Amino acid sequence: MTNRRGQAHTCQMAIPSTLQAGGQITRQTQSQTQERTHGGNIWALARERGCAPQDILDFSASINPLGPPAWLAEVIRENIPDLRHYPDPDCSELIQAASQYYGVPTDELVADNGTAEILHRLPPLLHGDAGPRRAVIPMPAYADYASVCANHGVHVEHLPMQRQDDFALDWDQLRDILKKPTRRPNLVFLGQPNNPTGRTLDPERLRSLAADHPETWFIVDEAFADFISGLDRLAVRRPPNMIVLLSLTKFYALPGLRIGLAAMDARLAEQYRNRSPDWSVNALAQCVGKRCLQDNPFQEASRTYIREERQRISAALSAVPGLQVFAGEANFLLCRCIRASYDARILAELLLQRRIAIRNCANFPGLDHTYFRIAVRRTEENHRLLGALTEVLGGAAHFIPPPRSQKRPTPALMFQGTCSNAGKSLLTAALCRILRQDGFSPAPFKAQNMALNSGVTPDGGEIGRAQILQAQASGLEPDRRMNPILLKPNSETGSQVIVLGTPQGNMNVGTYIRAKTELRNVVHEAYDSLSSEHDVMVLEGAGSPAEINLKHHDLVNMTMARHAEAAVFLVGDIDRGGVFAALKGTMDLLDDWERELVQGLIVNKFRGQRALLNPALDWITQRTQRPVLGVVPHLADLVLPEEDSVNFKQGTLYRQGQEGEAGHPRLDVACLDLPHISNFTDLDPLAAEPSVILRLVRSSDELGIPDLLILPGSKNVMTDMAFVRERGLVEAIRHLADTGSTHILGICGGFQMLGRLIEDPHSLESTRMASIPGLDLLPVTTRLESTKTLRLTAARHKPSDLEISGYEIHHGWTVPKSDREALAVCVESPDGRALGLGRMDKPVWGSYLHGIFDNDGFRQWLLSGVASAKRKSFQAAAGAWNIESELDRLADHVRQNLDIRAIYKILGVC
Repeated sequence: MTNRRGQAHTCQMAIPSTLQAGGQITRQTQSQTQERTHGGNIWALARERGCAPQDILDFSASINPLGPPAWLAEVIRENIPDLRHYPDPDCSELIQAASQYYGVPTDELVADNGTAEILHRLPPLLHGDAGPRRAVIPMPAYADYASVCANHGVHVEHLPMQRQDDFALDWDQLRDILKKPTRRPNLVFLGQPNNPTGRTLDPERLRSLAADHPETWFIVDEAFADFISGLDRLAVRRPPNMIVLLSLTKFYALPGLRIGLAAMDARLAEQYRNRSPDWSVNALAQCVGKRCLQDNPFQEASRTYIREERQRISAALSAVPGLQVFAGEANFLLCRCIRASYDARILAELLLQRRIAIRNCANFPGLDHTYFRIAVRRTEENHRLLGALTEVLGGAAHFIPPPRSQKRPTPALMFQGTCSNAGKSLLTAALCRILRQDGFSPAPFKAQNMALNSGVTPDGGEIGRAQILQAQASGLEPDRRMNPILLKPNSETGSQVIVLGTPQGNMNVGTYIRAKTELRNVVHEAYDSLSSEHDVMVLEGAGSPAEINLKHHDLVNMTMARHAEAAVFLVGDIDRGGVFAALKGTMDLLDDWERELVQGLIVNKFRGQRALLNPALDWITQRTQRPVLGVVPHLADLVLPEEDSVNFKQGTLYRQGQEGEAGHPRLDVACLDLPHISNFTDLDPLAAEPSVILRLVRSSDELGIPDLLILPGSKNVMTDMAFVRERGLVEAIRHLADTGSTHILGICGGFQMLGRLIEDPHSLESTRMASIPGLDLLPVTTRLESTKTLRLTAARHKPSDLEISGYEIHHGWTVPKSDREALAVCVESPDGRALGLGRMDKPVWGSYLHGIFDNDGFRQWLLSGVASAKRKSFQAAAGAWNIESELDRLADHVRQNLDIRAIYKILGVC
């Protein structure tokens, strides 16, 4: 027989004494086989419980909870074409990467299909063909050490490590055993760290011991060593009689791929390679293993996380009555039941009823059924285990933050998009209304919103306009908790950050990212509080969950979904094209844990015949392994406030350039399209009027002579006023005012622009300008102040004598400076505050009241007056602006096109 290098060697096969002549295994061997169990067999546990394997939370296998690395699927996909070739039998690139990582020469390294294979192949190579005859194994220890010895006829002497010594190795006793004049062991098995205790050995002391006993082989298993920061790895400065097993399975979370390495004397390594079959490491495992060893960020993040999380869960478990927790340094903890009424078998069964698996350690030599081992997993999973243990064993555990899992979380769904403006906000509103119609008590939630459209809660908090609409769809008053973080961009100085409805000042990107650590707790507390008051939570994500540059500090998409334990539905916008590439690409870019949260796909804004999509729907379902839960057609002329300015900037929100009924000209309403326009939803009721044409203006050439000119709100009045001047609009607007041909109305920031001067002494909006001239159409001056006015407001419009309502969101106040006799108070609050001022001689006025056009009577009075002045007819349309009826219309449309029953089933509410 020849090996893969063509060298002849003798193949000797020893017949184990346990195999009888009839080919049957003895009863003793059957018992050994039954005891040779490992953690992580969720397949058998799932069959036993009648559930899916993924339904079991597995603490029995000590696998890195942060793995596998995010790039795994990409590397495998890139190397699939190479599967048509045999893998490199020498594992050259993998060995080279291992050499660089461990600092070991390539000729001293071997690779195989996992370290278990290496462990089983080693004994025949040691001490010639006869192999080792006696071994010593400090116990407790990994059971396979003894199994390997039994398979190769090696007698085992166990060296007990005592519980009262926290299972520390007795070095003197081990040295005495190795000095025996007769029946001396020539093989020692050691774990570094030990499995299951997690204790490490002094590397220098072990090197010295091995050097003192050159006739004895030391097999050191470093399967969990990568988890320990700063550990002196024994592969380096290794005595010739020491073999170090180097597993990639646990640290990189790849037990299903099988990659193992070992460092040993170069001559022994050559023998190992000669006696191993070709291609024992498959091509994909070699590529992945190489990449693993080069991934320094993953390695550092994993060590840091395990160290911190192990300390937290160890402290928490120590507070559970009836448990003893042993100190360790690895990614697992050894525990002992010290209550007479429980042992690990009973505890494991009670936890398995809750679909949690732990590792019964009775088959570890030196332990019994009172011991069990648990892996360190993700924080929320550790919370769930702790809650279950506390429930089973009783007592109050102390874990920060307290485990939410002791109480079943409120059912939650979350819409995330493949891009911005995919329709998440309206789908969230639709589901809120559908749930309300079906008898549930839903509530909306968006952790972080970046928008210039905002509104005010009844208690004076500022949140995103979309969440206010979603609250209305749910039949609720707006609540600060529905949108705990609102970012309002103001370009020059970054964004204004509003936390739980209260402005916290401006932050640039770097400052905000650093603040997210504390803000995350604010967000989670807001969600937990709100969700405890409702039946179902409907969450909205932001942008895309696959924005690689943002994922590491995400708090609005997948990390929020994980906290809420929400079912994620991924929404793609087919109207902009490439929806199937966007859906598949997003799924591919998600980490494994993120992908597991996605329960279905939704194709939004479809135009055309749905049947034509069926082949593509089948394709995306097969490729992503996620069902398409609906294709939602584009809904024309939906009259609801929008959150994003995308459609506004494109002019797609408003009807333009049409004639009125029977050839009557419609009212021409122009609005300045400011770079930092805010609360443009003020214009929606105007756009809903059939007798109105609403158009956007960015330059004097586009202005013309409109019947009504709106200067809208602005988040940066200073910069937007400069924009108006740069575009030649100042003189054009002044000309309209002088001729009296156009009714001019400024709202909030637009009101401030109508004045003579805008002052910014605190640099709230500009670091370059302390003040800027306005349009000088009203004899007033605005001074921006740090304090922000936020309130729902009732007022009286004095020219029409109509009661109106709306909300205020502004910094500072606008006051007359001269020519007071030329001004009149147009809008006044019940306590006499002037909320709007206008010219006595011209139709030019402004107000701080947002939502002023939502008042039907006032809107119709204004438009009728403008039409009369321009000798045009205006016919008010009954119900032109009715949010409630439009929400019902949206809900009906979505209900017809989404599989609501399937969504309810996923949520567990039907």
